[in-house]
Formats: sequence, C-alpha cells, structure tokens
Amino acid sequence: MGIPVPFGQYVPIDSPVHRLEPRVKLALVACYTVVLFASAGWSGLGLATVLVVLTLLLSRVPWHLALRGLRPVAVLLLLTVTMNALRWNPADSLLRLGSLGISRAGLLTGLYFAARIILLVTGTSLLTLTTSPVALTDALSRLMMPLRPLRFPVDDVAMMFSIALRFIPTTAEEAEKIVVAQAARGARFDEGGVLRRARAWVPVLIPLFVNLFRRADNLALAMESRCYTGQRRTRLHASRMRASDWATLLVGVTVAVYATIVL
Repeated sequence: MGIPVPFGQYVPIDSPVHRLEPRVKLALVACYTVVLFASAGWSGLGLATVLVVLTLLLSRVPWHLALRGLRPVAVLLLLTVTMNALRWNPADSLLRLGSLGISRAGLLTGLYFAARIILLVTGTSLLTLTTSPVALTDALSRLMMPLRPLRFPVDDVAMMFSIALRFIPTTAEEAEKIVVAQAARGARFDEGGVLRRARAWVPVLIPLFVNLFRRADNLALAMESRCYTGQRRTRLHASRMRASDWATLLVGVTVAVYATIVL
C-alpha cells in the first residue's frame, strides 16, 4: 500500500538506509553525483542505476514516491531529447521532414542526458525521503563546523537549509493544486507545441511564486515576533559515527573513485 506523502517529505520507515548517519548520506550523495558526471559512457549510468535500485530496495521506500520527483522535470527531459535529436540534414537520419531530421547519434545523446537527469533526481530525492529535516540540518551544521572560526554563519545557513527542506513538499503540493484548478478551468498542459505548453504554465507559476513570497514574509514576521537571533543550535540527540557508517562511507568513496578513473 502506498504512503500518501508529498514529494520530498521524510518517510518514517525502519530500514538500513534510514539508520545510516546523515553525514554519511550527504557524502554518499556527493559520491553518487561524481559517478553520474565523471563517467562519459552508458557504463557509468548503468552503475548509477544499480546503486539507485539497491538503495531503493534497502530503504523500502515505495517506488512511486521516489519517481514522483520526475514529474516537474518532464518538460526538461522532453526538451533535452528533442534538442539533441533534431539536426539539419543529418547523415544518419531516422526520420526526415524536409531538411530537418532526427539523427541517430543525436537521439542517443539526448537519451543519455535525459537518463542522467532521471538518475540525478531519483537518487538525490532518496536523501530527503530517508532522512528527517532536523537530522539533515544537524548533519549539514556539523559538516560546516570548521568554518565557524572564519565567522561563517553556520547556524543561519543550517536554518535556511532546514526551512527550504520543510517547504519543498508544501510547495509541490500547492503547485499540484494550482495545476488541477487551472485544468478544471480548461487549461491544457499536454497539447500543442513547446511554446504553447510553456505559455500554459504561466497561470500556474505566477500564483505559485506570489504564494511563496507571501509565505516567506509571514515566516520572517513570525520569527521576528519570537525574537529569533540566530543563536547556536543545540541537539537533543547527537548522532555518532558507527563502524557500519564508516564501512559504508569507505565503499561509497571507493566506488566513486573507481567510476571516475575506469568508467
């Protein structure tokens, strides 16, 4: 049975991925990103796909939640494939309309970059799906701790990161409501060419951004009324690195180095 959780929101499940130290998860996401962008062929994407599938199976997060983040980037995926596939007088055309045709090599290139975007969105969304915002914020704050002597606003950055994570599912849910409301009024987001589809999203983006700015003003007013001054964060439960965390981190770094050098 699927869990009715908005995109990007923490899913409380007892799994090895959920129990992993948040700092290790952040490091593994960085290693995963290196694997995606350092490899120049399909073998690197195949390795990234295996890593995502294994993580999904270990985390026991429903597949529809992990893949839900692809809906906002569907237009970007379509543009990526189309812009790479269309060529002027291609020598290896699969389909031609006058001088404009679909190149076989361009289509493969577009599919490659589209697959990279899909894996990037799916893999990084697992970080927020398996880690609570508080734990993720504490991990980021502890990773930035060496910058504190340089008068870097560690706690303020951690607070901004926590607020951003908190409102990701709220913003996604609000965008879906606006899309449904516009569709009920006759708007069509899947008809016409690229420009017509882009114009159809204007009535969605304008109220969405207006609500975002209004919510930001209300939040700032609420924090000021409660005398928030950005003091040093405290922790009720301080997480510690275990032997399994160190072992997982070592495996992740090793895979990233292997993918960068060999693939």
